[in-house]
Amino acid sequence: MVRILSTKKLERNQEELLLNAGLSLVQYDAIRIEMSEFKIPQQPIENAVFTSKNAVKAILQKALEIQNAFCVGDKTAALLEEQGISVKVKAQDASELAMKITTDFSEVNFIFFCGNKRRDELPETLKKHRVKIDEIEVYRTSLQAMEFPQPFDGILFFSPSGVQSYHLQNQMQGTAFCIGETTASEARKHTKNIVVAARPGIENLIAKAVNHYRKETHQ
Repeated sequence: MVRILSTKKLERNQEELLLNAGLSLVQYDAIRIEMSEFKIPQQPIENAVFTSKNAVKAILQKALEIQNAFCVGDKTAALLEEQGISVKVKAQDASELAMKITTDFSEVNFIFFCGNKRRDELPETLKKHRVKIDEIEVYRTSLQAMEFPQPFDGILFFSPSGVQSYHLQNQMQGTAFCIGETTASEARKHTKNIVVAARPGIENLIAKAVNHYRKETHQ
């Protein structure tokens, strides 16, 4: 039986997508998220940048008034829109969002709500193009290392931090299934055996893994 490790504890319906496909599943939380105390900027905030749902959840606790959001991912956009926040631009990864901002909004000022382990691509690209961006750390990610003596056929990774956490005590074996290109970039430091979801999203990643092993068994 194909053995899968998820570096994030899944919802029951997500588990069933793997189990119903005949795959064996082990899961744990490779990272822990804690909300940070932060100084509330002057409101209203005209343009805010989010690259994760965690940042959105953090600012919702403060009831900030945000006019326009620029974000990464369908679920991040959906969470913003549920709160009545207008999503001006949505991209599939931070590099794509940076490109859209520098192309169409280079004269606009931004506040980037982020975590302590945020990637450099977006802020560095914006600063290189002289786009004004201020950063506010609103949550912290800590790595929760766990050793797995047994090998897995595939490992599901949902963030670069999850890749880092897993490799604190384990070597990469099998296939690394990555939720997006940013996560895949981190995984490539450890393996060339990588499969990336066609679109970001936990269900999309699971479907990619299921289809991967279904094709293998039919070859």
